[in-house]
Amino acid sequence: MPRYQAPVDEVLFLLTHVLPLKDHADLQGFGDLSPDMIEAIVREGAQVCEDFFQPVNASGDRQGCQRLPDGRVVTPEGFKAAYDAYRKGGWLGLSAPEAYGGQGLPNTLNHVMGEFTASANMALSMYGGLTQGAFAALLQHASPEQKALYIPPMIEGRWTGTMNLTEPHCGTDLGLIKTRATALGDGTYAITGQKIFISAGEHDLADNIIHLVLARLSDAPEGTRGISLFLVPKFWVNVDGSLGERNHVTCGAIEHKMGIHGNATCVMNYDQAKGVLIGEANRGLQAMFVMMNEARLGVAIQGLAQSEVAYQNAAIYAKERLQGRALTGASAPDKPADPIIVHPDIRRMLMEIRSFNEAARALILWDALQGDIAHRSQDPKSVERANDLQGLLTPVLKGVLTDLGFENCVKAQQIFGGHGYVSEWGMEQFVRDARIAMIYEGANGIQALDLVGRKLPKDGGRAIRTYLELIGRFIQERESNEALKPLLMGLKQGVGHLQEATLWFMSHAIAKPTHAGAGAYDYMHLFGLVSLGHMWVMMAEAALGLQAQGEDLQRQTTRLTLAAYFMERAMPKTGLHLKHITSGADIMMSLPADSF
Repeated sequence: MPRYQAPVDEVLFLLTHVLPLKDHADLQGFGDLSPDMIEAIVREGAQVCEDFFQPVNASGDRQGCQRLPDGRVVTPEGFKAAYDAYRKGGWLGLSAPEAYGGQGLPNTLNHVMGEFTASANMALSMYGGLTQGAFAALLQHASPEQKALYIPPMIEGRWTGTMNLTEPHCGTDLGLIKTRATALGDGTYAITGQKIFISAGEHDLADNIIHLVLARLSDAPEGTRGISLFLVPKFWVNVDGSLGERNHVTCGAIEHKMGIHGNATCVMNYDQAKGVLIGEANRGLQAMFVMMNEARLGVAIQGLAQSEVAYQNAAIYAKERLQGRALTGASAPDKPADPIIVHPDIRRMLMEIRSFNEAARALILWDALQGDIAHRSQDPKSVERANDLQGLLTPVLKGVLTDLGFENCVKAQQIFGGHGYVSEWGMEQFVRDARIAMIYEGANGIQALDLVGRKLPKDGGRAIRTYLELIGRFIQERESNEALKPLLMGLKQGVGHLQEATLWFMSHAIAKPTHAGAGAYDYMHLFGLVSLGHMWVMMAEAALGLQAQGEDLQRQTTRLTLAAYFMERAMPKTGLHLKHITSGADIMMSLPADSF
């Protein structure tokens, strides 16, 4: 059976020494956070995930969700008890506003819990994750009355939330949606249509499900300019907050999927279901983007989370499994064979995964801090800068962390050999679960196009200039540090490739947009390597400081070794990505369609 232990010490290292939360004491929710309080939150959250989520992960995968004849859905055995433990602990409202029953703590801590829950049980974690995304959208776009009615029970976890975008005939191109909304004359609307791939669309974990649904009013303009957002509850909610009649929204089927079997991915049928408008008519996509961006960051965390739990199990196996002898001679002469950890190729895979995991975790929390600054700072310039950086990095995080997270799960499975291919050891579940993260919330190719086509030119390229200036200043301020020089050389080269690729797009893609399309995926991964490398230098700097103080010397040596490995083995790939980008689109687009 697979195991999981939340990486508490690594998280505390980041929040204390690399990205110190105490440095942001001026932000709302940060001021009262002592180191002891941060540690208590992280350790308690880890315990909930290890004690309740992880034990029902494999069994939930085997059992899956069951749709009953009346359309109700039953989640796997043990899921409700685990969800209740999480809900009663107040974890859903960790960073939600106190005015609605939340704890008002930094969203950075919520991202920590996002990793822990997704590593312990990705399918179960999605019920709460989608709820947090839904009430984030309502906090920004709902009316005061709607907020007061719907948000507190969602923060409490008594009600959950969903996001309804995709239809059978359209996914990314939301301008094609057919779901209709008809005004009923009393401030409510009748919603009719079908949505597919709706995660947590129907289940037995909560008393009510709040569906956020994109639909089109009868007089709406065509395309995305004519999309509105509606709140459609499973049970109608009376003005006093009590539950009324069952709404005309049902689960028509549960999708039969490759992974995340414990999450009910539903076909949702809306048959004159009653709903209310959220925000302005025909401006629904803007409101839904709040939830979509929340979800994309959540999916990025899933990429890391599956990579982390897969690594943990692979590392344990590699130290226990006996197979062959070390190339330099027997390392365990008293045993019939050496543990496979002695073999360079096993170490290659483990170090590739581990060096990614540590940097990806830092990058997620660095990005989360930008979000906290954007939402909590009183300084307009700081807010603008943080919004620019987070907007720029969202497609990078989603695309790169899920691509590499999946690759790492496959590597971890490979370490098990044939045992990794059978379900007993759990590795094949991690591979299957990780695979969806590359697809949903905008497939990774779409993330790359969003980065190059929208985020780079936005506001005259302000965000990418801000990012490159930040990295350039970071390198310059540390160039006199002899211990960091080898790492800075690798980072500096990667940044140079990123600058060169950005300028190439500016020179070539305007006249020929296919150049941007052909190079977008490589640009996203080039950007990701630079961002991960930036995190490694930050972590190495902190580790050197702790090493000088004589604190936990073995752990600091491990960090510095992983930093060197990343710069030596991963960062040079930026040059290959640059070569792909500057080769352009001509060969790629030369074959006629019927030649494929």
